[in-house]
Amino acid sequence: MRLILFVSAWLFCLGAAHAAAPTPAPTTAGTRLDHILLWGRGIDQVTSVMSVKLGFQVRPGHDTDGVANRYVRFADSSFIELLGITGPDPKFDPGMKEDQQALKGGPGSRTFGFRSSSLDAIHQSLQALKYAVTPFFSGPDSAKPGWRLFAFDRAPLSSNTFFIDYASNYAPDQFDPANADDYRITREHPNGARELTSIWLVSGNAEADRHELEKMGFGHAVPVKLPAVAAAGFCVPVGPTALLLLQPDGAGLAEQTMTHGGPRILAVSFGVSDVERARRWAERGYERSLPTYRGQWGESVLAPTQDDLGLFIEFHAMKANNAPCSTASR
Repeated sequence: MRLILFVSAWLFCLGAAHAAAPTPAPTTAGTRLDHILLWGRGIDQVTSVMSVKLGFQVRPGHDTDGVANRYVRFADSSFIELLGITGPDPKFDPGMKEDQQALKGGPGSRTFGFRSSSLDAIHQSLQALKYAVTPFFSGPDSAKPGWRLFAFDRAPLSSNTFFIDYASNYAPDQFDPANADDYRITREHPNGARELTSIWLVSGNAEADRHELEKMGFGHAVPVKLPAVAAAGFCVPVGPTALLLLQPDGAGLAEQTMTHGGPRILAVSFGVSDVERARRWAERGYERSLPTYRGQWGESVLAPTQDDLGLFIEFHAMKANNAPCSTASR
């Protein structure tokens, strides 16, 4: 009798322990930051700023239902998608519509993507954690799939995000994806940019973003201060890249951005082969001297692109084996 009672009690406790056990965080190994969606005042305006003032090579895209896109692609496979309204009655998808309402038709970015080959596992884990994830979407069409993604019905972070993966032969801005020379030259930029290294989010509560990211499987946040924009918060490693979760730290560029535009992508960082070359290109584009400073990735320069792009562009010297967030201030 005692044995039966013991076994019954043990099974009850085991069941209760399993019921109380938290759902494991998504497996995010192999995930990295992929790209941002950057709206200009028009597609030609944002193209001109990126190419003439900053020295990026801009690749062709498409004009569909009154919204045109173009690409800035990098050697590490990341990119920027440039967007602009071209018609009087553009057709927005829900994410575009939300961004346009928040940006009030001006330039800027509120949406970025994570890239992962484990989309199904991440999707299932986020569902188990009660995140309002969407079904999968794929494109460019059912006959020729190139990408697959899911987003959120309710954004968990202060800026919108999604998870995406690509077919191995998907290359929408190349005439011949099998041509290695085309692949190489479409990712070479006059300013020497080679890789997207970090995306900076600004909001009124960096801790809330940090908490959500950790719940989503992105832990190991390191406290950080960025005097260049008067902001403080956290640096969160995402594979070889980093997501900076910031809030204003006194008067400065971060506070100005929040006052006039609200939560959004504050800046994007790019590793360049020659930081002096990138600095000089931006100086000529903006007709002013730009000081260098020691940023999260080492020697850096901040291009004054806020009025043109609604965010800042940071260039920094590339370093071999430079782990994300390794130089963040504690």
